Amino acid sequence: MLTDEQLVEASLKGEDSAFAELVERYQERLLRFLLTRAVCRADAEDAIQDTFINAYRYLASFNPRWRFSTWIYRIALRNLARQARQEQHITDEGLTAEDDPLQECIDRSERENVWLTARRILSAEAYSAMWLRYVEDMSVKEISRALEKSLSWTKVTLLRGRRRLASELAEADSDSEQRESYG
Repeated sequence: MLTDEQLVEASLKGEDSAFAELVERYQERLLRFLLTRAVCRADAEDAIQDTFINAYRYLASFNPRWRFSTWIYRIALRNLARQARQEQHITDEGLTAEDDPLQECIDRSERENVWLTARRILSAEAYSAMWLRYVEDMSVKEISRALEKSLSWTKVTLLRGRRRLASELAEADSDSEQRESYG
């Protein structure tokens, strides 16, 4: 199996199947990542499409001393951010959880899911750093490059994110146990 960097080289030499393999390797991973940041699935899918178009167009600018995954995630984040600036989304009816039992159920489900909880309580950048570290298994150095932040910022953000998430989950567990004892 060829490395990402070998596939880039082959693609630059005109082997279309090499770039197709890169798309195959990263398409689902990027979709999962962008779904956590996008307003809707269509936005994430559009950003992925733009990402691979841009990656193909600018493949010659890829620097092989960095990992391809870092480069492609950076492109994806930029595309999603550019897209978000261009669009405005309108909510359906503006119902609150008190008015909408379905929304109440969704809110409860979100509290039980670690990543949805993290998305709710962390900043977008902190959430992205956590996702890249614990889901995509990137190193701190790779995350700092992908998010265009310093190593120190990345380390501190990951530490604070873990602490905040642990605190939130512990509080949620405590609240759940209290409800069960009263109910």
